[in-house]
Amino acid sequence: MNKVELQKIFDDLTLKEKIYQLVQLSGEFFKSDTLAVGPKQKLGIDQEVVDNVGSIFNVFGAEQLIKIQKEYLEKSRHKIPLLFMADIINGYKTTYPIPLALGCTWNPELVKEGMSNTAEEAAVTGIHITFSPMVDLVRDARWGRVMESTGEDNYLNCEFAKAFVEGYQGDLNPDKNIASCVKHFAAYGAPEGGREYNTVDMSERRLREDYLPAYKAAVDSGCELVMTSFNTVDGIPASGNKWLMRDVLREEWGFNGVIISDYAAIQELIAHGVAEDDREAAKLGIEAGVDIDMKTPVYSNQLEGLVKDGVISEEFIDEAVWRILNLKNKLGLFENPYRGANIDKEKEVILSPEKRKLARKISGESIVLLENNGVLPLSKDKKVAVIGPYGESRVLSGSWAINSNPKDVITLMDAVKEKVSEENFTYAKGCEMIEDKSILGGFGRAVEEEKIEVDPQKDMDEAIEAAKKSDIVIMALGEHPLQSGEGGSRTELSLEKIQLDLLEKVKELGKPVVLVVFNGRPLVLTDVVGKVDAIVEAWFPGTEGGNAVADVIFGDVNPSGKLTMSFPRRVGQAPLYYNEFNTGRPVKTSIHNSRFTSRYIDVENSPLYPFGYGLSYTKYEYGDINLNSDKLTNDSEIIATIKVKNVGSVAGLETVQLYIQDIKGSVVRPVKELKGFMKVELQPGEEKEFKFTINEEMLRFYTASMEFKSEPGKFKLYIGCNSSEVKETNFELL
Repeated sequence: MNKVELQKIFDDLTLKEKIYQLVQLSGEFFKSDTLAVGPKQKLGIDQEVVDNVGSIFNVFGAEQLIKIQKEYLEKSRHKIPLLFMADIINGYKTTYPIPLALGCTWNPELVKEGMSNTAEEAAVTGIHITFSPMVDLVRDARWGRVMESTGEDNYLNCEFAKAFVEGYQGDLNPDKNIASCVKHFAAYGAPEGGREYNTVDMSERRLREDYLPAYKAAVDSGCELVMTSFNTVDGIPASGNKWLMRDVLREEWGFNGVIISDYAAIQELIAHGVAEDDREAAKLGIEAGVDIDMKTPVYSNQLEGLVKDGVISEEFIDEAVWRILNLKNKLGLFENPYRGANIDKEKEVILSPEKRKLARKISGESIVLLENNGVLPLSKDKKVAVIGPYGESRVLSGSWAINSNPKDVITLMDAVKEKVSEENFTYAKGCEMIEDKSILGGFGRAVEEEKIEVDPQKDMDEAIEAAKKSDIVIMALGEHPLQSGEGGSRTELSLEKIQLDLLEKVKELGKPVVLVVFNGRPLVLTDVVGKVDAIVEAWFPGTEGGNAVADVIFGDVNPSGKLTMSFPRRVGQAPLYYNEFNTGRPVKTSIHNSRFTSRYIDVENSPLYPFGYGLSYTKYEYGDINLNSDKLTNDSEIIATIKVKNVGSVAGLETVQLYIQDIKGSVVRPVKELKGFMKVELQPGEEKEFKFTINEEMLRFYTASMEFKSEPGKFKLYIGCNSSEVKETNFELL
């Protein structure tokens, strides 16, 4: 539809009709009349709002979406189609590893391909928009939603933000692509105490330097929507924050797309204490520039009165409606309100062999080998026992894969059985994932699990017998899926006691033990390391997760995953991240007595496993760094080269990482910052030269005067296999 036609529709809208375009409801409101009565009464809206609402979320399946759109348009005066949005986080039906694990691939192009496949699956069901990617920087493993981020580094997060957006959106082909909504703007990943929905408070310098870049990368990549966060920014909740939404996002960054609140976030301005009631919350939200109110009656019931009473200008509503209509038009909904929805194609596209194959590859690259004393890879002629609650679990996609059907998931048990002969395989559950399910709050699948009768002693006895019959034991342990994700903040990050007891009993038998951990966050594994022969960090690996883990364990895939969040030695270290400040009394170099340095008295400062860490079945030898010059100017570049050789006996993928430290600045600078990486395959005995280009732009930061620029001075340059094991050299910016 051309702009003239779109303007004509806009001009003919009444104030009420405009307001309805700014309201988003969930799918339950579009069920049969009797089933929809409860939600309407609970929310405090009438049928007129439902009949004219601008968008809905989390309705799935082409048949259902076509039906809802058709019935909606039949009632619509202007035939403005609905927008269908959904939580599609790490895959639709074909699920991939959780985003934190996707980050561990260090392979944005591969992840982009996975999100492109996800978009196609969603598009054929009729979904128009995904609430993804979440690009929040995360440094505190206590926060459950670290699973939705790609990690603790803003440079790497920027690369993945771009990959997600470009993968989803492509050229917005109706049959293959969907629009992307980046979230949560802004700084949602830094709640105090790691507690969900909690206060965020930081300097503008830290906000701009560390937390905003990934959102900016998503905006620069063309994301069509931005979602507000639940937290405060400088004491003002994001959904009512004019500076954040209008000054930064709109004016500075030039974002012209749609801003949508997170679930009920505008009404929550009341609970925050910045609005007295729904009327004031509506005023704050629309003035801040939030276009769509998700799942509250605030806009639908309050905006008309605010305009008529002269409290707000109708221009605020007009600009929001125009952005929404433009998005609908850009997606081609006026020409085809059903867009890519196709019942027949849905069956053909979803969970196709090609999509499963890619999911298996991505899962394989996301797995991180944390420990290995030589026991891995396993020989396929050994007697293997798989023991633990995750051996036969099909909930391998994490808590946010709401469309994942467990029956489509490959279990670790089934995958291992494909690798070894039947007589060489045994399985025993051993124990439950979690002893006290009450901490899960009776949410979702936890309710069903509470009904299952268990016999702990019988489970333990069966596990011991299975282990006795084996040569090697694979222990499949980890977090319950609901122990991470939204609302999954924790103060203890160790494996559950019942799982540790099982591990202890099995280890007493003297058999080699390979621990495979399924989880949504870095766990504290300090007390486990000495009790096992290998640790495989599998995360929540998705539909093909079982196959991917088995591929790694048996050596069909050489592990190449590298951590994008540091693993603490103790939970008391959180928040923990590699690019910290030195402080005036650094523990390693201070002239003061060690008692009076920045340290803990009961554990060392360093992580158990650092950012960028991950083992392989081969070994890589790094040469020295060579620079073509040790002097850099605003107009020149430095070329840094390093040779890396595979000195092992198998081919492998190695991620070579470049870090830079600004030794002196007008403000304190991090001890090192990731500025580049390359992931390349090396055959046994093969040596390759890696070349990195260093320029002045890479050295910019927010100075003491809050200017984003570089400062002349000395720098350290590091290249290595992780943030701790590096070669180093020096250069100077003139």
